[in-house]
Amino acid sequence: MRLRLEKSGSQAYEEVVVQLRAAYDDKAAARRDNHAKAQWKLGERAAFLDRLRAADARTLLEVGCGTGQDSEFFQQEGLAVTAVDLSPAMVERARARGVRASVRDVLDLGFPESTFDAVYSINTLLHVPNADLDAALNAIRAVLAPGGLFFLGLYGGEEEEGVAPEDEHEPARFFSFRSDRQLLRFAERAFDVLDFHAYDDRTGVRFQALTLVEPL
Repeated sequence: MRLRLEKSGSQAYEEVVVQLRAAYDDKAAARRDNHAKAQWKLGERAAFLDRLRAADARTLLEVGCGTGQDSEFFQQEGLAVTAVDLSPAMVERARARGVRASVRDVLDLGFPESTFDAVYSINTLLHVPNADLDAALNAIRAVLAPGGLFFLGLYGGEEEEGVAPEDEHEPARFFSFRSDRQLLRFAERAFDVLDFHAYDDRTGVRFQALTLVEPL
């Protein structure tokens, strides 16, 4: 079900990070670890792996790795994976899976330029305010090698920002939902768009899937 937002406008990124670290605590991490992925998400992940193999990609960064399920998958498929998440509880669980993970956020990745052949991120930039989204995308672009691939998946569909008062997490999280057109405008300022498509389910939730390329 699509979350209802209190449309209080954008928040400072620093404030959002503090709230998210508190929201994604040990209890939330345990709940995420026991949550089975939808089949269509597994399909998106497999399709990106096919693109990585075709591009002969060797190294991958996951931004917002959560408990490390996707990072573990890519690692088992032969990629050298590095994972980051702003939640220490999530990073601890990712490390328990054997993933090289550290506590960092998207505006402070801390890696040298052109370090990775690919980046993968699902529903992490959903929490980045629009005022900071260009900076977040440019930070990801900076760590991608020329021609590198970036899979970006987000829930969206309508243009609204705010805190979800009925959120299951405590404190309630900030979200920035974007229309397809708005999201593509952001993406095109930093990357070449290789593919864009979206899923709509019966509850009104829209998932936007983009495969982006770091321009040569």
